[in-house]
Amino acid sequence: MLRAILIIPVLLVLVLFALSNTQSVRLGFWPTDLTVYAPLSLAVLSMAALCFLFGAAIAWMAGLRYRSRARRAERSVAALEAEIASLRAPAAGTGAGILRPLGTALPPPS
Repeated sequence: MLRAILIIPVLLVLVLFALSNTQSVRLGFWPTDLTVYAPLSLAVLSMAALCFLFGAAIAWMAGLRYRSRARRAERSVAALEAEIASLRAPAAGTGAGILRPLGTALPPPS
């Protein structure tokens, strides 16, 4: 529901922009003599979309280092949790492998 509340006004503004800017503009691509005529709204919105995708790609590449570091940390945590579980398993039945603070004695056998 929240997504619709955010998307509908943005789409409405984009449609109104496209409908009100239908003038044809000439787009020239510099190193070549290629010229394209397109509506102004198409030219502006396509450049905005291209810049958005370029910025998203830069942000994604900037986060690669942190995502790989997080994956390494998750693997390390999983390995340490497995080691803790393996250390606790033999001690579960006997009570001999339970770590106790220094200075505390084990209860006398009954």
